[in-house]
Amino acid sequence: MVVDKAGSGPSKPAGDRCPRQREKKNKQQACDGFTIRAMMKNSVVRGPPLAGSQKERPAKPTAFRKFYDRGDFPIAVEHDTIANKIAWKVEIENLDYHYFLPLFFDGLCETKFPYEFFARQGIHDMLEHGGNKILPVVPQLIIPIKNALNLRNRRVLISTLKILQHLVVSADMVGEALVPYYRQILPVLNIFKHLNGKLFRSVGFQQEPQSFHEVNLGDGIEYSQQKRENIGVLIQETLEAFERYGGENAYINIKYMVPTYWSCL
Repeated sequence: MVVDKAGSGPSKPAGDRCPRQREKKNKQQACDGFTIRAMMKNSVVRGPPLAGSQKERPAKPTAFRKFYDRGDFPIAVEHDTIANKIAWKVEIENLDYHYFLPLFFDGLCETKFPYEFFARQGIHDMLEHGGNKILPVVPQLIIPIKNALNLRNRRVLISTLKILQHLVVSADMVGEALVPYYRQILPVLNIFKHLNGKLFRSVGFQQEPQSFHEVNLGDGIEYSQQKRENIGVLIQETLEAFERYGGENAYINIKYMVPTYWSCL
């Protein structure tokens, strides 16, 4: 007579002896789309990767920095009680705009002091005193403007938009001269047009969030409109300036590159 050992229970069915193997069989496997594995059982297709259209690009060394370090620019910093200015060592009207203005526009890609300050302030000073010298130089400015916009850097984008608005009104016929180059300038504006992007450091954020859509600030105060740092508003203002000063063909070309834009006239 066979006696069972104490504590031994009824035998388990064969199906319950290997629960780990059953879990492995039921585990879903991630795979890429349009492959043979995607058609297999327990396969989950991964979503498409991010396009990265708003991802910031790395900046390359600029010719402006090279010429500034070499001391080729007749400029110096003038410290003022309100804000720093550029002390020009020669009269701005006597400068060779075909040589200096494209170099200063090339400095739009800079984000470090003093290169950033000299490039942006120098452009504004030259546009203010340029007059008829600006129009012949417009074709040489397109590539530096395109390079600055393609960086997708928020600070560079904001300063470039402000300079574009100043460039359009700096002299007669400049707005119409920019119309053939809308295909180089407007694609990046079309990407950021629907964003109410801000430099979040102005409202107390230490780091910019991944998404540049509206965020809930709680009891915080939004200063981007006062400081003109709202990317969506700046792009809308720039497109309206292009339409006002670009002649009769400006709206058609803007609408072709930015389909969501509506005429302001």
